[in-house]
Amino acid sequence: MALINTAIKPFKATAFKDGEFIEVSNEDIKGKWSVFVFYPADFTFVCPTELGDIADKYEELQSRGVEVFSVSTDTHFTHAAWHETSDTIGKIKFAMIGDPTGEITRNFDCMRENMGLADRATFVVDPDGIVQAMEITAEGIGRDADDLVRKIKAAQYVAEHPGEVCPAKWKEGEETLAPSLDLVGKI
Repeated sequence: MALINTAIKPFKATAFKDGEFIEVSNEDIKGKWSVFVFYPADFTFVCPTELGDIADKYEELQSRGVEVFSVSTDTHFTHAAWHETSDTIGKIKFAMIGDPTGEITRNFDCMRENMGLADRATFVVDPDGIVQAMEITAEGIGRDADDLVRKIKAAQYVAEHPGEVCPAKWKEGEETLAPSLDLVGKI
């Protein structure tokens, strides 16, 4: 699983978004930042807490030019039913991609083959379609949208400021580092 700095593979799928079914492909993400949030299954326990957390940050992500796509091996029909029956999922405005064949999940190397379910995995993809960050957690460990937003801000900063890097716990507006021989052994 060495997807960092690699291009995402082509895909095409049907998603549920804003009360309708839409077609989504890798072509739709060209030229913009994207986040792919894989999760095991609809109508479960930890998954809605994570997706609801991201839904709460969606407006902020949109203001930063970031599009969000949630993905599970459920169908787009199941996503629509979940959206209509759960208050938490009902607030989602981003595309919920159905991946019943598992093609997209396998493309991102996060398929639990023995179960036919996606891992709990997040990928930040730059406007060139290159994976810049990823996170995969065990089944019972939910992800934090605040940390995702921080990572996106750092990835965008580094992309806009070649020669600078963001240290641990970096927050927007804080000091960055310019790697050089002068810093070796002094941090």
